Amino acid sequence: MNLESTGRRKLIVVIRHIYNKEYMIMKTLVAYFTATGTTGVIATELAKAINADTYEIVPVEPYTNDDLNWRDKSSRSSIEMKDESSRPAIGGEKIENMNQYDVVFLLAPNWWGIYPHIMNTFLESYDFSGKKIVLIGTSGMSGFGKTVDKLKVSAPGADIVEGIMVHSSKFTDKIKKVAEKYL
Repeated sequence: MNLESTGRRKLIVVIRHIYNKEYMIMKTLVAYFTATGTTGVIATELAKAINADTYEIVPVEPYTNDDLNWRDKSSRSSIEMKDESSRPAIGGEKIENMNQYDVVFLLAPNWWGIYPHIMNTFLESYDFSGKKIVLIGTSGMSGFGKTVDKLKVSAPGADIVEGIMVHSSKFTDKIKKVAEKYL
């Protein structure tokens, strides 16, 4: 083997590494908050479909059905969503090395046209600078509203984009196609 062919081989490996996803090392995280289980099912299916790690954002104080009653202005969720400074505490284990992830899919139910404030708590717990954060929301009928703007303050330096708002748990293939755009 001569020096010229060795150099060409190294160049080919470098080009493949840069341009071919098959050779790129990119770690992906699916982080999610689920209050009723719907978002958790979708997050688990997405993680399997794209071979990503998962992290469930678990509140220290779990939400009850009464807490989630959006028609009751005195319910926990109503009170938290009215207070923009509300940051519900997260329990469970922390992610030890957030730096290993390039792309984070952030899944949550949509409450009052935005993600619940526990998602801000999560984003403020780590450094997301330089990371792509793709939102996948669950909702009965609404869209993202001001979600991106409300989350950007909690993750300076991150590129937060709207992925898809899911109105049913039967959209796994559609979610996978959206996810593949960012991988």
